[in-house]
Amino acid sequence: MTLCIQSQVSLKPHNTFGMDVSAAHFCQLDDLARLPSLLADKHYQQGPVLWLGGGSNLLLTQDYPGLVVKLALRGIHLLEDHGDSLLVEAAAGENWHDFVRYCLQQGWYGLENLSLIPGTVGACPVQNIGAYGVEVKDRIAQVVCADLQANGTPVVLENTDCRFAYRDSVFKHEAAGRLLVTAVRFRLSRQPQLKTAYGDIQQELDKRGISQATPLDVSDVVMAIRASKLPNPAELGNAGSFFKNPVIGQAQADELLQRFPALPHYPAGPGKVKLAAGWLIDQAGLKGYRQGDAAVHERQALVLVNHGAASGSQMWALARHVQDTVRQRYGVELEAEPLVL
Repeated sequence: MTLCIQSQVSLKPHNTFGMDVSAAHFCQLDDLARLPSLLADKHYQQGPVLWLGGGSNLLLTQDYPGLVVKLALRGIHLLEDHGDSLLVEAAAGENWHDFVRYCLQQGWYGLENLSLIPGTVGACPVQNIGAYGVEVKDRIAQVVCADLQANGTPVVLENTDCRFAYRDSVFKHEAAGRLLVTAVRFRLSRQPQLKTAYGDIQQELDKRGISQATPLDVSDVVMAIRASKLPNPAELGNAGSFFKNPVIGQAQADELLQRFPALPHYPAGPGKVKLAAGWLIDQAGLKGYRQGDAAVHERQALVLVNHGAASGSQMWALARHVQDTVRQRYGVELEAEPLVL
């Protein structure tokens, strides 16, 4: 099976920051049968290679000197049906939000709190995406991969093999560059187990007069809340939350809480405390802060936005300014969520 590999292709349509940089070479992989041919191609062999999903967790600061492969595998399949318990497989190139809504429309529940998160299914286990009290690891049964060092041989990782942690997984560490996520299998249910206590979900349901909420109701509310707080990448370039919520030791947390009693904080395991990065940035006076067209969003301090003409290096300079300011004020290190190239 032949591959169509193009040269000098703009990546602007393929990253949600809208960075107008080019790939030296570019192709789409929409059929796993073509993977061995791709792995043997000279452009892949000479490297470097960037595997691209929805481009929603990526900051490109310059042209990419190698091959960019857009993963475009599609398909959703019900693999097991045990009445209440279902095993659903989605290919890596499926749009995440569209997949969530499709499942809800079929009566397959469990992902409703993760509605409207940008990106693809294949990226969700890598980042262990989460929102409103739910992490995707809670619903992932298996991750199907191709071993790039063994001619694309299929490998199936069980949930425990993925070493999920906060916005982290094995795919960011030992498996990076070796295992390519090609599909994800989710354990879903026909019996709703709603989680509405986190954030403004219950408050918004009450406002709407919904006393007996369905999973679709929860999804609708999550979508409305996210849309009210987070900019649409199609209208304002961004990659969602740019910084992880920092996890620090209990002693440092106690000292900070003496100085800043209103600081939101959450247990994060023995002797660890998770802080709200957005609060730290906001209280440091950076919400709405701009350096040219690179800015901290005016409604959500966790989000960095491109007002149109900012370059990737300008966005990264802004991110470093935010990190420096928070470090100087609170002694806390902020870690970027997106991959910065």
